[in-house]
Amino acid sequence: MHDSKKLLDQAKRQLASSTNTPTEAGPTASKPLPDKSAVIDAINRMFAEFELVYHNQYNKAFANAEKLSYAKKLWFSNLCHIPPEQITAACHRAIRESEFLPTIKGILKYCEPDDQALGLPDPHSAYVEACRAPSPKNEYRWSHPAVYHAGRKSDWYFLANNTEQQAFPVYKRHYQALCEQVRNGHTLHPPHPEALPAPEAKPLEPEEQRRRMREMRSKLNI
Repeated sequence: MHDSKKLLDQAKRQLASSTNTPTEAGPTASKPLPDKSAVIDAINRMFAEFELVYHNQYNKAFANAEKLSYAKKLWFSNLCHIPPEQITAACHRAIRESEFLPTIKGILKYCEPDDQALGLPDPHSAYVEACRAPSPKNEYRWSHPAVYHAGRKSDWYFLANNTEQQAFPVYKRHYQALCEQVRNGHTLHPPHPEALPAPEAKPLEPEEQRRRMREMRSKLNI
């Protein structure tokens, strides 16, 4: 295995030479790109950590210097718009969660906020919360609106009257679909307590009815 410092220095030289390639992503009008040097350093550290963690897979994917150099150029062209600290966080998240060497698509996915950052409990915790929440359900303070909406889609009666073995897969399917919407930026609104029905009008006493009738007749001269 290469010495880590030597690897980083070599990788930095390779990436630095790639920042003017035709594949480099152009700047966007709405948001300035991060500093190229900082992004290069983040990608260098990521590749060095990947070599340590995914050693056999890494050496198979980047069997020679030419492949490694091209890979770094390709990764830079796809990640140059992402802040370096976000790239580093995605790298560490990939190492924690994936047994396999991540792809560019995988790292881009890991750059998105995770469920914990979005306030989304794991599916089973959400299921337990949905089952234990007292009625009326729309007045309960839910940990996240997705927990409530998944319960409503699953049917509260179904959840209350079936075993976890039967009910949890149904709830989980609805919950994961809602979580995906949240990850894609969709806002789920919390439930609103139902408005109280308007009070029914109290019928007038017979004497009051006759009095109003006399007043109406007087006004109409009848």
